[in-house]
This record gives sequence, C-alpha cells and structure tokens, in this order.
Amino acid sequence: METELSKKLGVEHAIFGFTPFPAVAAAITRAGGFGVLGAVRYTAPGDLARDLDWMQEHTDGKPYGLDVVMPARKVEGVTEADVEAMIPDAHRQFVGDTLAKHGVPELAEGEASGWRITGWMEDVARTQLDIAFDYPIKLLANALGSPPADVVRRAHGQGVLVAALAGSARHARHHADAGIDIVVAQGYEAGGHTGEIASMVLVPDVVDAVGPLPVLAAGGIGSGEQIAAGLALGAQGVWLGSLWLTTEEADLHSPALTRKLLAAGSGDTVRSRALTGKPARQLRTEWTDAWDDPSGPGALPMPLQGLLVAEALSRIQKYETGALLGTPVGQIVGRMNSERSVQAVFDDLTRGFERAVDRINRIAGRSAS
Repeated sequence: METELSKKLGVEHAIFGFTPFPAVAAAITRAGGFGVLGAVRYTAPGDLARDLDWMQEHTDGKPYGLDVVMPARKVEGVTEADVEAMIPDAHRQFVGDTLAKHGVPELAEGEASGWRITGWMEDVARTQLDIAFDYPIKLLANALGSPPADVVRRAHGQGVLVAALAGSARHARHHADAGIDIVVAQGYEAGGHTGEIASMVLVPDVVDAVGPLPVLAAGGIGSGEQIAAGLALGAQGVWLGSLWLTTEEADLHSPALTRKLLAAGSGDTVRSRALTGKPARQLRTEWTDAWDDPSGPGALPMPLQGLLVAEALSRIQKYETGALLGTPVGQIVGRMNSERSVQAVFDDLTRGFERAVDRINRIAGRSAS
C-alpha cells in the first residue's frame, strides 16, 4: 500500500492512524503505518512530553505525528473561567437532573473530574505545539481546519508537513490556499466532528478541488477493500481513527464501554452536539437522546458544551453507567467485533487490500480481452 505520499514520509503502508493512546500510535508506526497521537486530552504540558518521550522509545526510529484541535482565529484575553461563566444555570440543572435520573454517583470529594476539552484554547494548543516541536514529529494535523498561518510557517520551517481535515470541497480549497500540505477528506460516516457529505462523494470532490495536493480518505473505512476503494478514488492514503478503539493496545479504562463497542452495529451511532457543541458522530445513548430531545434545552455552542459536560462524562465513565456510556466512534463500529492487536488489524487490512486489487485486476483483464 505504497503511494507517493507514504514514500515521502518513509512508511510502508499509506495508513495514517489517529488515536488518543500513545501505545496504539506507536504500534501503528511499528506495523508500517503512520501513527498520529491526538493531543486534545493533554492539558498538562508535562503529560504530553512524557508520552512523546515514550513514543520516541517505542517507534523504532520510524515516523509519527501529532493531531491538535486549534482554531484558525485567535480570541484575545478569553480564559477558561470566562467561558465557564457563560454557561446558563438551566443547562447545569439539566445535566444534574439527567445524572440523577440514572443514579450516577458524585465524584469523591476533591477528586479531579478527568480531562476537559480545553485543547481548543489558544494558550493550551500553543503550549502543546511548543512541546511537540522539540520532538522529531513528521506531521502536524489539525482537527479544526487550517491552523493559524504562523503555525503553518513554523511547522514548515522545521520540515514538518501540515494536514487539515475537510468535510467539503470548499473547506479543502481553503486549506490549500492556507498552505496546507495534506487534506484529510473526512466523510459523514466518520467518528467525532464530521460534516454531512459521505466519503464516496467527498473524496473525489476533494481530490479534484485541491490536486495535486495529496488527499487522505477518512470516514467509514475499516477494511483493506475500503482502503483500495479510497485509493481508486484518487486518495494517496487513508486516515483511520475509530478502528483502533477496540485494539488490545487501546486504554479505554472501561470494560463496559469496550463491550458496547464490540456489540454495536453500523446503525448504532448518531451525529450529535451532546459532546462538544459541534456535530460529532458517537455511540447513540440515552445521554445523546436527552440532548437531542426537542423538549430539552439543547446543546450549547462549542466550547461551552464541552466544559459543561466534562465532569458528567467523567462520572458516567468512572461508574460505567451503561445507558449513558458512550464515546465518539464512526459507523465502521459495526465491523469492530473483536479485540485484536494493532498488528493483527494491519495484517487483516493488507490481506483485504490484496484481495481487492486482485479482484480488480481480474475484472480489468476480462474487460481487455
């Protein structure tokens, strides 16, 4: 599965694996792909440095990258406390009532509420970058589109390629104008923040819009046959995220959540604002249903919603409240029905890719005869 882009980055397979887990990212790289560590959970600089140190020790000298969540426009002088103050009391009450309805216990006194979605904040994101650029990362990806122009220049100055996710050809052209090196065409089927255009339509649209810039296909991809389809549509690789959640190296800290993922079908996700305030595909639960119910207060805009629900999600995860327990995941969850090592997933992907290529070659041979 070599392409011009994979050769440029020095990887065997044009499979880019996004994950919040260092062990998964490192295993993807060791397997011949390109591991991309998600940084949004790292609010303490020392934690990110620690895990990048670990990546350095466990990637066998092979390349890897970092994914940040950074807005293109800076909002001056706004602190997390300022944003917290904007959250209406009625929404806080709704959170409390929903948790009480399902009997979710409080956290112990003094216990931290877990990670908070603050990576969008200018100071947090730039601190992450200051740390990351001290390491030999080969790719910087931004989940909120094109990063600020000075960040693109800084990355290029250090020989780091910059990627940005796009949900439409219009977004992709904007990224190209901003000097982005790689566009990730992320279809409607993808987990997390995603647009409204399906991958089969989106990928060729983006390829046509930004060529000759390399494009990665993302959304609903979890087999070698689907990788072959993405490359046939003009992509130079694939961007996979959800598929790694049920690997042995993943650290979800929740056996109940792993069981839900393994049991879920492709129709068991929903595109909801319940998590961050922006539409994000995730497991459908009674938590997402509550936020999407027209009789409720509705989700707040990003980043208010993420701050509002941070402690609630920590409680749901800690106490494994089944009816409310969920996670961002794409429609490919229907194929994630067993726990396997990252290497085993790669073996399956390469075999499926070979089958697809052989099938097309046979069809082409018959057509030519």
